[in-house]
Amino acid sequence: MNNKLVGSILLSVAACIWGGTFVAVKVIVGQIHPLQLVWLRYAVAIVFLIGFSIIKKEKWNFHVKDLKWFIPIGLTGYAVSLVAQETGTWFSSAQTGAVVTSSTPTFMVIFAWLLLKEKLTKVKIMSLIMATLGVIMIVGIHLSGKHILTGVFFLIVSALTWSLMSVMIQKLPNYSALQITIISASIALLCLTPFVVNDVADFTSINFFNPKVMLCLFYVGAISTAAAFVMWNKGLTMVSTSVSGLFYLLQPIVGTLLGWLLLGEGITIGFVIGSVLILGSVFVSIRFAE
Repeated sequence: MNNKLVGSILLSVAACIWGGTFVAVKVIVGQIHPLQLVWLRYAVAIVFLIGFSIIKKEKWNFHVKDLKWFIPIGLTGYAVSLVAQETGTWFSSAQTGAVVTSSTPTFMVIFAWLLLKEKLTKVKIMSLIMATLGVIMIVGIHLSGKHILTGVFFLIVSALTWSLMSVMIQKLPNYSALQITIISASIALLCLTPFVVNDVADFTSINFFNPKVMLCLFYVGAISTAAAFVMWNKGLTMVSTSVSGLFYLLQPIVGTLLGWLLLGEGITIGFVIGSVLILGSVFVSIRFAE
């Protein structure tokens, strides 16, 4: 199996897992504040990541000079992006969140062009247009609500910082995906801790022994953060940055399907057309990439 195919599979699985995260977050966000939820995600994830690293007997060769990349990666993609995404969805809606964050691949292409000197080709541009139209067909555009503009602002910040992080990871070729995830997640956890400690009272109201809370925290921490982040980071090293961003758009497809299966939400003709456009954009980008 060639690197492009393996990388595509890893990115697809990670995006599908994140699609399920929308359902988990929707179930638990009423009991746990978005900031505390992101902190708990990383706390749970790091335990599993370090445990896996020990079992795998990972050989570390850390260089302090690489902190110039690890710190912005941890701050942008791991801390700011997730908090902004959950806050933006909180202020607006899941549908609006999906539409706005669909701009992620576009930002990734721009950052890859600026930082990695990747070429902007007709195939990449066509794939981006197809994928963006696909997401809009799936979730529609719902710009109503008292705090919608605030929500959209946070969602744009989320898309920008996630895209920048995904491109900067290319600057760390001497580290495994597992090592990048552990270091970046640890930096994010340290940065978020002061804000969480300031509101310790919020934790006392959380019933951690509630099976629903335990299951959701396990999913968003161990599966969605630990496992999916490692797969995403590994996939980014095997597929060009501008193409890899398109896999991010598999999230709304999976999220909608799970919403239909688990939450009784409906599926429209727009979902079918949008899914075909998104999957088509990924196929075109891989099949005809230079």
